[in-house]
Formats: sequence, structure tokens, C-alpha cells
Amino acid sequence: MEQICVVTTVVDARAAADVLAATAVADRLAACAQVGGQVDSTYWWRAATETSTEWSVQFKTAPDRVTALVDRIRAGHPYEVPEILVSRVECGDPAYAAWVRENTRI
Repeated sequence: MEQICVVTTVVDARAAADVLAATAVADRLAACAQVGGQVDSTYWWRAATETSTEWSVQFKTAPDRVTALVDRIRAGHPYEVPEILVSRVECGDPAYAAWVRENTRI
């Protein structure tokens, strides 16, 4: 089985999520990006517990495009310390893995 990578982040506004998703796909850093509904996050920040509503963004990319995608997300992210998680996953459909690879090429 071939691997693809799933990169996820969260942001504080739907508009910011949409910009990250559109930019990554337009620049061929991700084959697709999915903006998920609101999630409530509770976390430790600056010596206090915080709770906020965030939007999740999940990007599908080829393993050799991860570094460039992470750099782009970090550059456009509204947070001082953004959550950017990278998961390498086995793709059960070779045609989907090929589609991801093909659509992350210029």
C-alpha cells in the first residue's frame, strides 16, 4: 500500500480556515483540503486554562510535499503557536493515492 499524509490544524475563524485550504490546494501543496465544523477546544495557554471555538482544516498531500505544506500553513496561520499535526497513513485505494500524488505536482 502507498502512503499519503494527512496534515491537520485548527484556526479561530471560518474565513481563516477557508484561506488556508484554498491556498494550499491552489499552490498544489495539497490535493484537497476539508474544513470541518466548529469544535470547542480547551487548552493551557499563558498560565491559564482557555476555551475557544475553532475550525479544523484537514489537508491530504503526498509525503514529499509535507514540509512545504507545513511551512505554508505556519506562514499563513493566525496563531502564535499553531497546532500542525502530520499523520502518515496507508492508503487503501491505489487510485486515490495516485490522485493525491498527481495533484500535488506543479
